[in-house]
Amino acid sequence: MPLRRLILLALLLVSAAAVLSACGSEPVDVPSSASASVQNGAKLFAARCSGCHTMDIAGAQGSATKVSDRERVDGPNLNKRKVCYDNALYALRNGGASGAIMPENIVVGQDAKDVAAFIDEYSGKSASNPASPSGPAVTCPPPPAGS
Repeated sequence: MPLRRLILLALLLVSAAAVLSACGSEPVDVPSSASASVQNGAKLFAARCSGCHTMDIAGAQGSATKVSDRERVDGPNLNKRKVCYDNALYALRNGGASGAIMPENIVVGQDAKDVAAFIDEYSGKSASNPASPSGPAVTCPPPPAGS
């Protein structure tokens, strides 16, 4: 009997852990009309970037919402900051704009291009006038063909 109870307890704990691990997660919500590249970029962003960055469409809630809650590893809230393709690709390859916290090459090759295309397409959507860190609104040139 004690062995059965241990097995039952172990199964119960594993089931509870599985249920709780899904708490707080949000789905990627990119429209089906988006290109395959952008859809792949959204999934990769959710998997690799959501711990430090916020972007609602990717279900990512990693940035601090209040200055008093901010931690060293909090990346920019991309709902409110517009980032263009070239700048996003640079950050992905070089560990962010400053190179201080973000890992270099967190995604590489075509995956990096897909994430950059996703960021270019959807960053800054929650801001009425998406500003760059230096101030004025950002207007991005179109990403290169085939990105």
